[in-house]
Amino acid sequence: MDDKRKEQIREESKQILDNFSKSLNRVKVGSSTPKEKAGGFREEDKECECDLDFRERMFENAPNKEGDYIVAEVGKW
Repeated sequence: MDDKRKEQIREESKQILDNFSKSLNRVKVGSSTPKEKAGGFREEDKECECDLDFRERMFENAPNKEGDYIVAEVGKW
């Protein structure tokens, strides 16, 4: 691989990371904290508390929406 191609890959990688970090800055996160740590298994007889505004936050952060659906590319990469 020649130096020109390496530099091109380096620049593309930097652009991808910069775009990703900008996208993360736009993500809105709720202020509530989970009562139990994620991971492990839950007991079947115990009901889990749900984050009621999760769906709303997902739709706020989704760039493409149609009605009640989030539009996303599938299998492009």
